[in-house]
Amino acid sequence: MYLLAGDPAELAETVAAVRDADVAEALNALPPQAAARVLAALPFDQAVQVLDEPELEQEEEIFACLDDRTAGALIEAMSADQRADLFRELPPQDRARLIRTLEPQTAEALEVLLKYPRHSAGGIMTTELTQVPEGWTVEQALRHVAEVGRARETVYAIYVHREDGRLVNVVSLRELMVADRHALVSRVGDLRRPVTVAPLTDREEVARVISKYNLLAVPVVDERGVPVGIVTVDDVIDAIVAEQTEDVQKFGGMEALDEPYTQIGFAKMIRKRAGWLCALFVSEMLTATAMQHFQGELERATLLAMFIPLVMSSGGNSGSQATSLIIRSLALREIRLRDWWRVALRELPTGITLGAILGVIGVVRILLWQRLGLFDYGPHHALVALTIGCALVGIVGFGSLAGSMLPFLLKRLGFDPASASAPFVATLVDVTGLVIYFSVAYVILRGTLL
Repeated sequence: MYLLAGDPAELAETVAAVRDADVAEALNALPPQAAARVLAALPFDQAVQVLDEPELEQEEEIFACLDDRTAGALIEAMSADQRADLFRELPPQDRARLIRTLEPQTAEALEVLLKYPRHSAGGIMTTELTQVPEGWTVEQALRHVAEVGRARETVYAIYVHREDGRLVNVVSLRELMVADRHALVSRVGDLRRPVTVAPLTDREEVARVISKYNLLAVPVVDERGVPVGIVTVDDVIDAIVAEQTEDVQKFGGMEALDEPYTQIGFAKMIRKRAGWLCALFVSEMLTATAMQHFQGELERATLLAMFIPLVMSSGGNSGSQATSLIIRSLALREIRLRDWWRVALRELPTGITLGAILGVIGVVRILLWQRLGLFDYGPHHALVALTIGCALVGIVGFGSLAGSMLPFLLKRLGFDPASASAPFVATLVDVTGLVIYFSVAYVILRGTLL
């Protein structure tokens, strides 16, 4: 309404009391051109803060609608990591147009950040870190923080370097404030070797490091040990949300969506989902092939067909459980590739025990229904119950083992373990489950129903 009234001053006064994240969400509800006009009407400092909010979903579309002067000023004021994220999403023509609006120093730093993969520490770091020489005193360092702090995204810590640029110490702002003003910054705080990551370190590993050592930021150093940036805890949170969203989508049996659901076009949605569905459908055809192989047994004992969904779903469920547990443990580094045999030795007896529990329930159900007259399973109902019980032990045991080993196999081959989706595991166990089921039935029911 304020936009239509054409009153920028009133608009600025209205949004001044609104949190930046809420303004970003409000802009998402507007068409890009209207959102660009609102952003341009905001106070400059607030507009920059809104652009740094992860809730803003159409940042690249907004910048495509801004004039070069306004866009250049906003990009110059953005934090380095947010600036890099923006340029990764911009179309080539807008990227070339907007990079010409930047100062040479800013453009050069941006080009450096864009060389790193977006899933790496270099891809999510900011180059705005506060560094001081090791020969400075605490008093000098504090004066430096007061001078440059306003231009920094965050000042969680001061990074102390040697003459050759190598990182020698990390001093938190709190440690600096309470230290003797005449002490050297190189002798303040924890004097052990600083915790660092490399530019190409995966962002999940960066998150693990920050969590393990309870850090607010971790320095990123090159092969010489020279700091090139820092990854802050808020950047890690954003990265974890994106990573978990991607893994959940993969685990559901589809390619990861790189845009909000409501903004995905119909054709792109089909491309993202059709490939996996086709692959799973072709895999499920093996189930039909297995059933054709046992067609004779099904014709002689149609009663067996009644329990096919039961035994197949039990195996798929156990496999999906095991896969979920192993993927999480691999992600948290609780287990490593070399621990596959330990997992196998743990999951096999676990699966057999779980199968035995389900088998007992299945046997009791058949015998109870026969005794109460709820369904007639025939004169060999006891053997049918035994078949179901034994088959469940084998199928659930195999499902747990296969589901736990599949993430290891994918990781060993260089794929994301999250690709071991629940539908994929269920398909694998369905085929083998049928073979186990009918093999057990043939052994137990041979000479009676078969």
